Amino acid sequence: MQAISSSVSPTPNRVTLWSALVSVYILWGSTYLFIHFMTEQMPPLYMAAMRYIVAGGILYTYARLTGTPRATRIEWQSAGIVGVLLLTVSNGCLTLGIQYIPTGMAALLGGMLPVFLLTLNWVSFGRQRPTNLALAGLLVGLIGIFFLIKPDKLQGTRGVHANVLGSSLVIFGNFAWAIGTLLAPRVSLPSGTISSGIQMIIGGFVLLVISLVMEPVTPWSILVAPPKAIWSMFYLVIFGSIVGFSSYAWLARNAPPQLLSTYAFVNPVVAMLLGTFFAGEVFSSQSLIGAMIALAGVVLITLGRK
Repeated sequence: MQAISSSVSPTPNRVTLWSALVSVYILWGSTYLFIHFMTEQMPPLYMAAMRYIVAGGILYTYARLTGTPRATRIEWQSAGIVGVLLLTVSNGCLTLGIQYIPTGMAALLGGMLPVFLLTLNWVSFGRQRPTNLALAGLLVGLIGIFFLIKPDKLQGTRGVHANVLGSSLVIFGNFAWAIGTLLAPRVSLPSGTISSGIQMIIGGFVLLVISLVMEPVTPWSILVAPPKAIWSMFYLVIFGSIVGFSSYAWLARNAPPQLLSTYAFVNPVVAMLLGTFFAGEVFSSQSLIGAMIALAGVVLITLGRK
């Protein structure tokens, strides 16, 4: 992702490798449910802002205390741009979208991120034509999305308009995440941990400003948040933003890309199971068929990468 080195260790420990992979599978798959819990009784943008400000502050402080040099002004600006794309726009849209659609569906739509990465890298950033297998996966994935978000394929939402609105927010967030991911290697960023901290701090504060304008909150509304929202936020700070991201960063340096990309297939399954058992979300059989078609497209895209 955005602040990850491209160097690869030749012989990663197998136990460490699979521990990190399972961590990304479970922890990132669970974040959708905890975003739902965090925002049940609190404004979504405000709570997302608090999450990233706290997590970014912890990462930045840790980086400085362990000897990481200060970032330059250019590095602050570059990290800020990437942070706004990834956290303010992408995760802000995800947090809003979960207010309208089940968490499992949001995770499945998130699994379509490779579609946007493939397309943007083809038409803009890398000018690299995908393989025929990847193009077939793109078509299959889009067909799956159509069946997944078609209003009569989902139960338990607030209605047709809510389904379309929530899905559109999540899809647009994936688009912003793809832009931020492809932009990151092309700008000047500081070293990994401090870069992630800066991205979270700036992305969080921009999200806070938007929240103060759009939502009925003050900077101190966190003091009156219910315990469930607070504990969910700290779960996301520790296990989603710090442990989960650290595991992903380690995998990006040590694991084959094909193995790492499998998180896009597993996270939706974890999110759907947790949403069904703990949030009472109900999916029709036709929704699940659409989800399987969409994930089949992701698999083809991954297998078709050069």
